[in-house]
Amino acid sequence: MSDPAPQAPLSDVDEKRRALRSNASAVRTIASAVEGTLGPKGLDVMLVDRQGGVTITNDGSTILGRIDAQHPASRLLIHGARAQDEAVGDGTTTATVLAAALIEEGVKHVLEGVPPAKVIEGMRAGVAAAVEWLTGQATTVAGLDDPLLLSAARISARGDDGLARLAVEAAAILPEERLRDNPAFRLSGCVVAQEGAPDAVFEGLIIDKSRMNRQMPATLRKARVLVVADALEPEKVDDEALATEAGFRRHAVLREEFEANVRRLVELGVNFVAVERRVDEVAEELLTEAGVMVLRRLGRRDLAAISEHCGARPVMRSALRRKADEVAAALGAAEEIAEDERLGFVAIRGGDGTPAATLLVGAGTAEVKEERLRIGHDAAAAVQAAIRGGVLPGGGAAEIGALPAVERRRGGLSGLAVYGADAVTAALKRPLAQIVVNAGYNPLEKVAQVVARQAATGSCALAIDCDTGEVADMTAAGIVDPAPVKTAALQTAAEIAEAILRIGVVIRMKAADRGAATADPEGVA
Repeated sequence: MSDPAPQAPLSDVDEKRRALRSNASAVRTIASAVEGTLGPKGLDVMLVDRQGGVTITNDGSTILGRIDAQHPASRLLIHGARAQDEAVGDGTTTATVLAAALIEEGVKHVLEGVPPAKVIEGMRAGVAAAVEWLTGQATTVAGLDDPLLLSAARISARGDDGLARLAVEAAAILPEERLRDNPAFRLSGCVVAQEGAPDAVFEGLIIDKSRMNRQMPATLRKARVLVVADALEPEKVDDEALATEAGFRRHAVLREEFEANVRRLVELGVNFVAVERRVDEVAEELLTEAGVMVLRRLGRRDLAAISEHCGARPVMRSALRRKADEVAAALGAAEEIAEDERLGFVAIRGGDGTPAATLLVGAGTAEVKEERLRIGHDAAAAVQAAIRGGVLPGGGAAEIGALPAVERRRGGLSGLAVYGADAVTAALKRPLAQIVVNAGYNPLEKVAQVVARQAATGSCALAIDCDTGEVADMTAAGIVDPAPVKTAALQTAAEIAEAILRIGVVIRMKAADRGAATADPEGVA
């Protein structure tokens, strides 16, 4: 029996086509995991970890963050969509659906012979036209009592009117310019969840920690606040030096100096100390005897929030050796600091610094707590995004409304770049198509109806009522989305699609390089 004829090696063209198909298939698989959650009739996803733990959610960011993805294109899509969530706090599912559609259409054109560079050129032009049109159509929110703001929060909160109202109430406590103009501030960072707690807005901070020991006071009035972005302990002498007489004396001097500095804090009137790391046993004893409340092992975010609200300046432990007036200049103040022993957190009210608000989300179990925390985050993020950039009709309506702008831009393109613009047109129809699929309707029929009705009426607010299947005005129905979420989702999708369409070959790296390039602290393998 003769040996089989050897297979011919793949040509460069074949290799590129295989890479494109593989990448597109991997992206499609990831998109299919989240697209079923889109819209009011979307379903939940059950996530099961290696220990059998279960999470049930329809939050796109959570789903993507816990998918055990192996394919590099899948990982690229996941990381890009999660960057969307970090930037504007919502829209990961929409970004994923749009990216998958852009890649699907772009790969189709490339396989038909259109150069990737031309597809990308047209795609960039189409996305720019859509983003420009969406930004121009956004309705500005007229203050915190504007019903559109509550509507945007309610949609992001998956219809939870209570949490939506609390998100707006929390925003009202803060200076509007901070919500609108401070790029580092995240209202979603003001949301905390506690088992057994009622849903409420708290004017101040809630720190998810308990005081260091039960002998420390549980309540302080007129608190004087010290924030230590370090450990509260003496400077260390290394073991080798400590074995020498000089090293031992140095150790004794440092400890004596440290204890004197702690006593001086008490003399300065400090009665609340927030510490990033550990607290020395002697310092704990001295501060307890003096009636000082201490919180230790705080995260950087909590330390920053305490400092900002109380008007304190974080110091390192070495700063405690400075003159008393210099240490006093770093102190902050608060009207009241109290621990809720039942719920296990410390509340800080009336700080001398920037006003603070906390949206407290309650739940009966740990599983419910995590999901309600995600809903609270989304509602708060939507409120801030709407304040910053206004709102657009939801339900896929605004994306359909952007189609004429893309078509006009397409007319100005030359040659094969028009196929890239066509990919954008197809992708903009995908959110509405997926929403109606999830509601049980024919996407081709319903998308065509909406396109025709928008063209006939000139209204970009028209989409499909998922209860009746009829064309309806989304804005009038209170279905609106923050404009920055929509524009960011489209831009993120375009960046992901462009990156994947540029890949012509996949090469497996050496183990050491692969580990450095793909290390993922979230465990997405």
